[in-house]
Amino acid sequence: MRIAVFGAGAIGGYLAAKLAIAGRIELSVVARGAHLDAIKADGLKLIEDGNETAAPVRAAARAEELGAQDYVVLALKAHSVAPALDQIAPLLGPDTAVVTMQNGVPWWYFYKASGALEGTRLAAVDPGGAIWQRIGPERVIGSVVYPAVEVDAPGLIRHVEGTRFSLGEPSGEKSERVAALARELVKAGLQAPVREDIRSEIWVKLWGNLSFNPISALTGSTLAAIVADDGTRALARAMMLEAQAIGEQLGVRFPIPVDRRIKGAGDVGEHKTSMLQDLERGRPMEIDALVTAVQELGRLTGQPTPTIDAVLALVRRLAIERGCYSPL
Repeated sequence: MRIAVFGAGAIGGYLAAKLAIAGRIELSVVARGAHLDAIKADGLKLIEDGNETAAPVRAAARAEELGAQDYVVLALKAHSVAPALDQIAPLLGPDTAVVTMQNGVPWWYFYKASGALEGTRLAAVDPGGAIWQRIGPERVIGSVVYPAVEVDAPGLIRHVEGTRFSLGEPSGEKSERVAALARELVKAGLQAPVREDIRSEIWVKLWGNLSFNPISALTGSTLAAIVADDGTRALARAMMLEAQAIGEQLGVRFPIPVDRRIKGAGDVGEHKTSMLQDLERGRPMEIDALVTAVQELGRLTGQPTPTIDAVLALVRRLAIERGCYSPL
């Protein structure tokens, strides 16, 4: 089995390190800069449970060096996928599966979704349908990513917590290709449940990201602080209820009440969301996949999103002023 991880940052690097350490497959990564140089020189290093392990990994700056794969794991942020399409193309053979590990609403959301919106392409995450056309939704295995990991230094990944990578076919079938991938992840010490309804799990994670990420960026607050404050907690709850109405219109099942989901976010503690971290570091923010796409889904389903609209307008304006957002 040949697996290439495109984007060996925190999540991609962690997954690649676990697979490489297990040593069962032909594993490669596409990386760049100092990260690439470090991996080539000393292998991909992982700190887990206080122990550091290094694994030799085939690393390249150009996908042409690696050739067609059985699986390509896209571990880029959502806004980075379209600009990378030319670089991804050499990894795709006739039967290559593409595992999408982006937060937010995926570009393939309406592929084999059934219903009136079947085949709809979402402008917020795939303007012009470029990803749909170039990668092809038939290749997709959806994923919801839970591990908390950080890049401590070039080539060095530190695992904080969590080992679950939920997987699922857009059609809901338990295909051999998703089962085979899950088996390899499990053998590498990861949790890899195969879901019949990956979209509902995407929504449960999105539920929190949609609300807490932009509110944290606007206020500079941690999850615990947002939940502890009556005003920001109410704002997050209003956004989540608007999103829930959209999701339910699309047939999504929310397995927990909104207030329990909010409590769960607060229980994480004094944690800065990824959007706040990106803002502080001057990096592009995941506004479109996490928020704009939900607004678009509201328009498609006829569900009003006044709170989401207001927060989106504010966080987008802030990100533009800080040089952290360019519309796709």
